[in-house]
Amino acid sequence: MKSAVETLGPTRVRLTVEVPFDDLKPSVDAAYKKVAQQVRIRGFRPGKVPPRILDQQVGRGTILQEAIQEALPQFYGQAIRDNEVQVLGHPELEVTEFNDGDELKFTAEVDVRPELELPDYEGLPVTVDDAVVGDEEVNEQVDGLRERFAVLTGVQRPVETGDYVMIDIKSSADGEEIDAASATGLSYEVGSNYLAPGLDEALVGLSEGESKTFTTSLAAGPRAGDDIDMTVTVRSVKAKELPELDDDFAQTASEFDTLAELRDDVRQRLERVHRLQQGLQARDRVLEVLLERVEVPVPEHVLGDEVAWRKQSMQRQLEQAGLTEEAYAEAEGKSVEDIEKEIDDNARQAIKAQFVLDAIAAKEEFGVTETDLTEQIMQRSRQSGVTPEQLVGQIMQSGQLGALAGEVLRTKALALILEHAKITDESGNEIDLEALDIPGASSDGAETVEIAEVEVEETAYAEDDASDAETQEDAETATPTA
Repeated sequence: MKSAVETLGPTRVRLTVEVPFDDLKPSVDAAYKKVAQQVRIRGFRPGKVPPRILDQQVGRGTILQEAIQEALPQFYGQAIRDNEVQVLGHPELEVTEFNDGDELKFTAEVDVRPELELPDYEGLPVTVDDAVVGDEEVNEQVDGLRERFAVLTGVQRPVETGDYVMIDIKSSADGEEIDAASATGLSYEVGSNYLAPGLDEALVGLSEGESKTFTTSLAAGPRAGDDIDMTVTVRSVKAKELPELDDDFAQTASEFDTLAELRDDVRQRLERVHRLQQGLQARDRVLEVLLERVEVPVPEHVLGDEVAWRKQSMQRQLEQAGLTEEAYAEAEGKSVEDIEKEIDDNARQAIKAQFVLDAIAAKEEFGVTETDLTEQIMQRSRQSGVTPEQLVGQIMQSGQLGALAGEVLRTKALALILEHAKITDESGNEIDLEALDIPGASSDGAETVEIAEVEVEETAYAEDDASDAETQEDAETATPTA
């Protein structure tokens, strides 16, 4: 078999393959046996029909077509290995020339990994926010704690914003009651504005036992977006009373004796949160800085698959929430076109990031140990809520072990550049990641980094890439087109 590679672009090649008929003959023999098992010809048992009879009954062309369908993936896979092509996605195969007894010629167009010129990633400059805690933040936290110790007291007056009311709701449209949007004995905080547009305005000013009807719309369900009539009846009104902000409150709400000690503890906790946020910002921004310094062509087929995968994922989430894409976009203050552009941009950026991290992992010769995979599985198990044993079974059944290993390698690559980055806050102060409890991998990749802390975005491309690595070994998934 002979094969050659033609470069069609930075991310796509065409393989031209020529196969002597002698190399195809085993597949032809296998095709005769397969067809013999499938046909029923009088005087012959299944599987015992001679080739010359099959040629007469089903045609030699049918046998050859079956043989080519079976053999093409094998020859495609061999051509990939012979030419050391790193493919992405499935090929477009086309038989260009074949006559019975002569050589088979076909082409395969497929996306490939781009060759990248990696920039120097030692000491990448990264700027993060200052870890400054203002009095306003401390006050907000203390007020939140104060809210938790508030008590509700029944009042005999009209409803005000901030009150807690017990209400009945009855909804209807065109004179027909909507059970899914009706309720009795519902507790509601006036001003929270989470049930229905216009409800809070309707409640303010009502007294116990009074009702009011107003027009609103539903955000979810079969009538999402439709105008309906909603009648709300107030059953009881309670006002929230906050405790005095003094030393007695500090002793009740915490282990501290004074309000000043409580506020100081809150400030320290907020400072730790801000420092952790600095580490998370550094993780995200170091990759952004790196991507700005390298040209990364993105295969259009890979991008198209990634965008489709993300749209399907979003659509499933919207369906589970009972929302339409239009309603979601409106809630986000964007247009549907804005949402779709964000999906495209994020998909493109994620693919670029994976290409770059893969290249760094290869350059640094990182490896994946059994311990690496075990820790990754344990981390995924905690995130997904399934046992490690169940997760291992799912991974093995779906053939995603290669994708899992790829995630480990990318995580190590990201940890490496993060470890050696020059990180400062907006005031120019250097940030020590180790002091922030954000672990980094050692330069040889020996140390495993928790993906929860140094995380690489998972994409559909990561799964396809792993599958394609297997395709290079056996090429069983290729689908020819004559």
